[in-house]
Amino acid sequence: MVGKSDEAAEREDSCLLTDRQIEVLRLRFQGLSQREVAETLGTTRSNVSILEKRAHQNISRAKRTLERWKEIRAPISLKILAGTDIFDVPSMIFKAADEKSIQLPVNSLEVIDQLRTKAPKLFKKRALPEDVQIYVTGSGELLSEYLKGD
Repeated sequence: MVGKSDEAAEREDSCLLTDRQIEVLRLRFQGLSQREVAETLGTTRSNVSILEKRAHQNISRAKRTLERWKEIRAPISLKILAGTDIFDVPSMIFKAADEKSIQLPVNSLEVIDQLRTKAPKLFKKRALPEDVQIYVTGSGELLSEYLKGD
């Protein structure tokens, strides 16, 4: 049987944030000041500041790690700007694939279908409503994410 301390250690190991960092971020997200968080947790404002700073560093490191993983999984990466006609996207993807000598096993219709399924927000109008980063795997799978303030 796994003890309570083992469960806590396993949960902490599965996340880049400690339980204490999560609690600090949760309270800060609720609008509490660092001083109020310190009082709530029975610690100093300085300690809360350090916990919050390290939590944000860990989150940034995790984001960079995920970006690298996407690059490994998907050798084609395109930033497509807001206002681009959605039906121009497949040719942009195929052009990027050609530049990298990658032959994608999908056609334009399949690209549009994947975008419609994975990023339905793109299809509210014919032009992209915001910038989007599209990653394409060698097998033709599309991964996308909306870019905020890039």
